[in-house]
Amino acid sequence: MRVFITFFLCANVILSCHLPCKKSKSEVNNEHQKLSYFINKYGDTVRIISKPTEEWKKILTPSEFHILREKGTEQAFSGDLLNNSIEGIYTCRGCGLPLFYSKQKYDSGTGWPSFKDVYDEASILTSKDENSGLQSTELMCAKCGGHLGHLFKDGPKPKQFRFCINSASLDFIKTEN
Repeated sequence: MRVFITFFLCANVILSCHLPCKKSKSEVNNEHQKLSYFINKYGDTVRIISKPTEEWKKILTPSEFHILREKGTEQAFSGDLLNNSIEGIYTCRGCGLPLFYSKQKYDSGTGWPSFKDVYDEASILTSKDENSGLQSTELMCAKCGGHLGHLFKDGPKPKQFRFCINSASLDFIKTEN
């Protein structure tokens, strides 16, 4: 019964918080902290990680820590992955979870890496951003809770989503051809 309850809670967070989300950051964070794992699109169990602030500071650079753990934003056109056009997978810099395929990346002209879609809907948590002056949805890694960027509804058709992501929150793994 415990496994079912944990899975139900996880599915509830993912289904109710995916695009677009009506829950606040605190509601999403509280629900996420209660979970110990989630199920990805392949049916694999992905364990959620939680680390104390001091441990994050040891493994992340100051700018990565500011973005991933303090919900910061890098300066437009400054990210090292903005102009990356190599084929591969973008992963969370905090925990390595796959987040975006390079085939979904496009030049939005905004100054941040932008994607039309996600690698796996279960890998991204969303929350209505209450701190931004713009109407946006915050995007967070489902495995480590790291802040990735924001979702906007001005992207290319057919979905018209723009996943606007900080380069400092991403790593890149080149795929072999």
